[in-house]
Amino acid sequence: QVQLVESGGGLVQAGGSLTLSCAASGRTSSSGAMGWFRQAPGKEREFVAAITWSGGITYYADSVKGRFTISRDKAKNTVYLQMSSLKPEDTAVHYCAARAGPEYSISYLYTRPPLYEYWGQGTQVTVSS
Repeated sequence: QVQLVESGGGLVQAGGSLTLSCAASGRTSSSGAMGWFRQAPGKEREFVAAITWSGGITYYADSVKGRFTISRDKAKNTVYLQMSSLKPEDTAVHYCAARAGPEYSISYLYTRPPLYEYWGQGTQVTVSS
């Protein structure tokens, strides 16, 4: 089992920045991916960004490209999501997710929630206008 613990959420004004962290523990794998998803009230969980663990290849939703950056620290088993130029529509509970396995260069494998095995408890991000 893998445990994921997110931190770094909070309240920020539009145009501001926040950095989320997700620390993984337990039976972590040397290959696979970690991703960030978010879910606003009344909406489905949506993909935000993902990074392959070994290769460091990144994927982003169109809505966050150029504003968010995902990165990982392999020594700390931690993935980060740097969010800048935040908008009110970024308001949501943000979840960290992880999956083990081959790191094929197919974006579909990283953007679908059912393809992730492990999930964190979520951290709230609220952007005021």
